[in-house]
Amino acid sequence: KDGLSERGGHPVEQRLMKQWSLRITAYADRLIKGLENLDWADSIKEMQRNWIGKSQGAMVRFQIANSDSHIDVFTTRADTIFGVSYMVLAPEHHLVDLIKTPEQTAAVDSYVKKASLRTERDRQSDVKHVTGAFTGAYAIHPFSGDQVPIWIGDYVLAGYGTGAVMAVPAGDQRDLSFARHFDLPVPQIFEGHEIASEAYAEKYGKLRNSGFLTGLDVPKATEEVILELEKKRLGYGKVNYRLRDAIFSRQRYWGEPFPVYYEGNTPHLLDDSQLPLTLPKVDKYLPTETGEPPLARANREDWPIFKGDRMEHNTMPGWAGSSWYFLRYMDPKNNERPVSEEKAKYWGAVDLYMGGAEHATGHLLYSRFWTKFLYDRGYIHFDEPFKKMINQGMILGKSCILLRDSENPHTYVSFDQQDKYLSAHPSGKGKTKEDRFQHLRVDVNLADGDELDRDALRQWQPEFTEAKFFPETGTFRCGHEVEKMSKRWHNVVDPEYLCDQYGADTLRMYEMFLGPVEQSKPWDTKGISGVHNFLRKFWRLMHTRDEEMTLSDLEPTKAELQILHRTIKKITDDLERFSWNTVVSTLMIAVNELTTLQSSNRHVIENLAILISPYAPHFAEELWEKLGHKDSVTTQAWPKFEAAYLEDDSFEYPVSFNGKMRFKLSLSVDLDAAGVEKAVMSTPDAEKYLEGKHPKKVIVVHKRIVNVVV
Repeated sequence: KDGLSERGGHPVEQRLMKQWSLRITAYADRLIKGLENLDWADSIKEMQRNWIGKSQGAMVRFQIANSDSHIDVFTTRADTIFGVSYMVLAPEHHLVDLIKTPEQTAAVDSYVKKASLRTERDRQSDVKHVTGAFTGAYAIHPFSGDQVPIWIGDYVLAGYGTGAVMAVPAGDQRDLSFARHFDLPVPQIFEGHEIASEAYAEKYGKLRNSGFLTGLDVPKATEEVILELEKKRLGYGKVNYRLRDAIFSRQRYWGEPFPVYYEGNTPHLLDDSQLPLTLPKVDKYLPTETGEPPLARANREDWPIFKGDRMEHNTMPGWAGSSWYFLRYMDPKNNERPVSEEKAKYWGAVDLYMGGAEHATGHLLYSRFWTKFLYDRGYIHFDEPFKKMINQGMILGKSCILLRDSENPHTYVSFDQQDKYLSAHPSGKGKTKEDRFQHLRVDVNLADGDELDRDALRQWQPEFTEAKFFPETGTFRCGHEVEKMSKRWHNVVDPEYLCDQYGADTLRMYEMFLGPVEQSKPWDTKGISGVHNFLRKFWRLMHTRDEEMTLSDLEPTKAELQILHRTIKKITDDLERFSWNTVVSTLMIAVNELTTLQSSNRHVIENLAILISPYAPHFAEELWEKLGHKDSVTTQAWPKFEAAYLEDDSFEYPVSFNGKMRFKLSLSVDLDAAGVEKAVMSTPDAEKYLEGKHPKKVIVVHKRIVNVVV
């Protein structure tokens, strides 16, 4: 985090490593086309399309001046080639060490070192700070023959494209910011547009100052420049993908070991007869002092099978199993193949997948790739894993955030004392406030509101034992943020505590009740008591205060049947459309209405027990057994509603006099307006409010209101 380890604040060095990869790039086009037939949210499909990143463009070769080497660049805007005023290589690019001049070596090496301390994500997202270094080398423009300076910049990544860009500051904002910062030329190549502070990134209009492309629009210019590149053998048209091969290695102990051994630097596979390979014993589940994975700690005799000079030290990632686990469920005891052909045909693809949107470019993409591969190999007969998908929203929690001084890693600063601290401890490295303070998440239980318990923090984890605080005494304020509830952010509400206090069914039901399944919801433990009280109220329908059973075996009344069948229909409809939160509110309404009727009818309660069982399975099972049944509530047929009970045969009319409601009257829904008027006017209440006067008008709205104008 910010170039330092989150624990301890130690410098982090990134190194290039040899790792196993799976060639998901070979499936890039099929992965895009397959999205068309999936019943998934458009947002998830779009995330995958953008991640795969199919783009039409050209590969362009720039010869390096006074060298036999060249730089290959992929561009989607070959039409802007006459706008190139410099080139940028990723700091990790293999040519950097070859082309840097003696005069620029110190600056280049220093910049490469600094870039290695930042993650790729940080480099991509940081658009405010422009940094770079000139290599001292030049490339030859393929058409003009001009010399183009070659820079390095951390906004270019070695793993994307070719790790090099032809910079066109007139047509790309990052290129323009770079050019302005380092005072590089900005060729004006678009008709009608003088580039000053904003680049022109639109793909329409005509070109100027562009040699043989001058006067052409974008499509025609693109076509012409590719033809010319191919003619000069300096490039060619190309379809490119942003997607990279999927890293299939992890530097940790827990994982499937690779059945691979090495002779020298050459890897070899173990024979099938030597499988499965199991993990060796190690003294610690930690990396070695030189940064090798934990398996490097194992000696030759620790491995169940050891061949060659050494075994593979990496293990497989979690997605080695998560990409195809749904297939294994079909045939978990098959030792010959992942799943038998017969069972794969019987079960087929997953009908409904519930999962978070955060898996869009990880697990979901890997599963699709894995399924297509198994389809190609003839193991299964479908090439998409999940037909329909619903993304459930996250449960959000309040995080507790500490400010750590990046220059004094054991010092923590109260949120309301930042300016005072910086005045007393100015930066020795010229850092801004944003750069100076690191935001660390700590256990949310260490703070009461936003006031941190210093002693509790020191005892929480070893790296905080020597913690120093500013101020040393008095109130120490931490920050808060509502975000994903996860162990990573130390803001998880312990479900065991909630289950001990309220029961598992209450917790399960409250999670369903929080809101629509697709929406993220902030957690509020205070709200759980409402669901708990509802379950207690349900229980009291058939129990006395002394916990004795009280049931009626009489035929249910019409009112009871109306409540029951309305509830069956509403819950059935809501479940079919995945509206799970409204099921809980429907059950609450039904229990309230039955409580008003003082109903404890066996037939009604038996059906309600089945309806609530998906939400409160333990509660429902207990209820079902107390109703006298020997089998499980989960084996019962789902109740069916009867339409005859869905219509009320009476309606309670609010009766108003001169617009003010005075009383209510229950009347048959079969009465027409004249019948309703006659029934209302014949009541003693009507006579009372008329006060001997004759009504001027009686307004009747069927099954709505009655208003008497006096």
